[in-house]
Amino acid sequence: VDLEQYPTGPHIASRMVYMAENTFGDIMGKIVVDLGCGCGTLGVAAMLMGAEHVIGVEMDSDALEIASSNASELETGMDFIKCDVGKLTWTGPTVDTVIMNPPFGTRKKGADLDFLSTALKVSTGAVYSLHKTSAREHIKRSAIQNLNARTAEVLCQ
Repeated sequence: VDLEQYPTGPHIASRMVYMAENTFGDIMGKIVVDLGCGCGTLGVAAMLMGAEHVIGVEMDSDALEIASSNASELETGMDFIKCDVGKLTWTGPTVDTVIMNPPFGTRKKGADLDFLSTALKVSTGAVYSLHKTSAREHIKRSAIQNLNARTAEVLCQ
């Protein structure tokens, strides 16, 4: 499988999760899902910020093994699901917040919107997602017009 994966650095992860909590109150005490969690950086950041529980979803076995190791090393208590995000049917607990660094859709056109569609179905509250600057307006427009998002805002550049 040729996956489009972009690691989320600790600076970006910490800023994203810090802002989600301190501006909007969307992390602490919440059930959070990290879609396409990779090595678990965003999910671990959410746990360290006080999330009640975090579930990482990832289809790459190697990345999932690293994520599990990282979560165990930091004693976060995170859970992981091996699954293609585009094929995910959520049957888990009610999710308050989704955080993600999805594929940008350069290898598989529309992959970014597939992730966003799944995130909007899974979350009962907020979705925080990283996207390419060049796709920003398209993502915002598609989220509202095609995916039934209530709002779509750029929070950080």
